[in-house]
Amino acid sequence: MTLSERSGVADARRLLLHLVALVAFVCPAGTLAGQDRGRPAVIRGLYVNAWAAATGARMDTLFGIAAATEVNTFVIDVKDASGFVSHPSRVPEVVAAGATAQRRVRDLPGLVARVRAAGLHPVARIVVAKDPVLTAARPEWAVRDTAGTVWGDAKGDAWLNLFVPEVRAYHVALAREVAAMGFAEIQWDYIRFPDAPAEIRGSARFPGAWGRQVEAVERFLAEARRELADTGVRMTADVFGITTSARHDVGVGQVWDHFIDEVDAALPMVYPSHFVAGSHGVRDPDSSPYEIVRAALEAAVRRNRDIEGAGEIVPWLQDFTRGAEAHPYGAAEVRAQIQATYDAGLTDWILWNSGSSYTVDALEPRGGFAEEPRIRVGGRVVPVSGGGPR
Repeated sequence: MTLSERSGVADARRLLLHLVALVAFVCPAGTLAGQDRGRPAVIRGLYVNAWAAATGARMDTLFGIAAATEVNTFVIDVKDASGFVSHPSRVPEVVAAGATAQRRVRDLPGLVARVRAAGLHPVARIVVAKDPVLTAARPEWAVRDTAGTVWGDAKGDAWLNLFVPEVRAYHVALAREVAAMGFAEIQWDYIRFPDAPAEIRGSARFPGAWGRQVEAVERFLAEARRELADTGVRMTADVFGITTSARHDVGVGQVWDHFIDEVDAALPMVYPSHFVAGSHGVRDPDSSPYEIVRAALEAAVRRNRDIEGAGEIVPWLQDFTRGAEAHPYGAAEVRAQIQATYDAGLTDWILWNSGSSYTVDALEPRGGFAEEPRIRVGGRVVPVSGGGPR
């Protein structure tokens, strides 16, 4: 094929993707002919931040990883903790709040169409409560302090008050918009109350509070699920890793028994580096990725057995080194968490790296591993077949 012929094919492909995206954007959610709102038999995912999603070269790299490995899912930022929406939203409240000022992804429908064309599962990540943009535009929706002004956490960040029904309406409207673009799943993140030291949290006030914080989280998820039911999208939620075993509210309104039956899946963030020493009987969780992830997920599996209508469990796994003094994470540490997920009786997982830069050697190639993968378990890096109890 000549250079001009290849160019013509590429132009035709881009035109087709844009036509598909246009139809998805203008049709009401769930009416796009042939659109599959289901999910793969198993989830093997990567997080894609808004800046990566906006950069052609970065997306080419991520699509290349998916084409060469077991990856079949992209979790794409629609709204992150900056409060900005990643695309030129048409939702009136979003526009009025100034949340479209950055517009990092100029053609989100086109990106979703490309994800689907590659045979991948598109998930929209929407951060809820941590939102400096909306709290500035709508201070009456924010957590307040004892003086009645907008409260700030230890870093000075403002948070939305989940007791305020307009907070849910804002995010449901945004979710409905991106569902119409072809996303198959809405993934709520920061669906919680702020975590802060007691001396700072003590000054936080929640106007309009009508019950416990755990009930506010539960109602948000239940009502959002009902309000989005006609779109056909799955609804999932990111939660603290400690919720898999904690029997009480750890201070943010997330209690496993109260949210797991209100979602299609919960995604506990079982990052080993985020567990304190001694968690689940593991002396040093950060250097014990297999042990801590397996124990945390086995706790979730046990909890689910006793809950009628419990959603699935899809863990977020750690593909980053937390700091200069932390245990370095490479292929053995990442693959250890994946194996721990399987050994806990689960099949799905998503990798988190805030920069969307991943350890490809930890992922199974499309044709299978040429050599048995090695994992960190019991303080050693060993072949997976000899890595510990099954």
